[in-house]
Amino acid sequence: MPAFARSVHGEGPGLVLAHGAGGGFAANYGPILGGLSAGHKVVGVDFPGTGKTPRSTAPLDLDDLADELVAAGVAEGLETFAAVGYSLGTAVAIRAATRHPGRVKALVLTAPFARPNARLRLNGEHWRDLYRSGAHASLAQFLVPLALGSSTLETLPSDTLDSVIEATAQTLPAGSAEHVDLVTRVDIRADLPDIAVPTLVISTTEDLLVTPELHHEVANGIPGAELVELASGHLPFAERPDEWLTLITTFLARVV
Repeated sequence: MPAFARSVHGEGPGLVLAHGAGGGFAANYGPILGGLSAGHKVVGVDFPGTGKTPRSTAPLDLDDLADELVAAGVAEGLETFAAVGYSLGTAVAIRAATRHPGRVKALVLTAPFARPNARLRLNGEHWRDLYRSGAHASLAQFLVPLALGSSTLETLPSDTLDSVIEATAQTLPAGSAEHVDLVTRVDIRADLPDIAVPTLVISTTEDLLVTPELHHEVANGIPGAELVELASGHLPFAERPDEWLTLITTFLARVV
């Protein structure tokens, strides 16, 4: 597998970022990148089929994603770093910490899951199959009400909501199906007890896609993990970016 495309921003302690399924580095972290890079050297990668990283011709492997995330940080001169993961990226960050314990010195996990519950697995399979069928408009109409929290969704005027759905359909990355296929196969429950670095779990309390009981399962499984709540759906970068940034940077300032 070729090296993933990466972006580098800022100076300071190392920070590597792992994005979610059907997202990308810029899409998931763009709204908070300025705040993160103000005090850190930030390295972000794009998984296959996102940004400038070519789409994979084979099913994605979690170990490969984790190794590529770490390799990107090392290639940019970071000997050690904190890892920030969002959604699928949390499984990547956790696996990176267990495979490369000398590199990862802290974890921040937003909307994490150690394995898909029935809801996430079924929604993931439908997401994957709709993308593969080319029904991107239908996929966007399916995803938006799942991804946005009710406090955001219900305040959007109808024409704005229609625009959000249309924009979502037009910006689905080429690797979406492979990303979500991996979501349906993830199982890192055995990794959790081996995490020995400071860990913050951010639970998005209005999340209908990766539901809060999954966040709690991760927090309960990692020794000493802290759990905080964020009143957001699955898209904190769109719904609560300032609060999300504050939670991340406050924790990192304390432990890194």
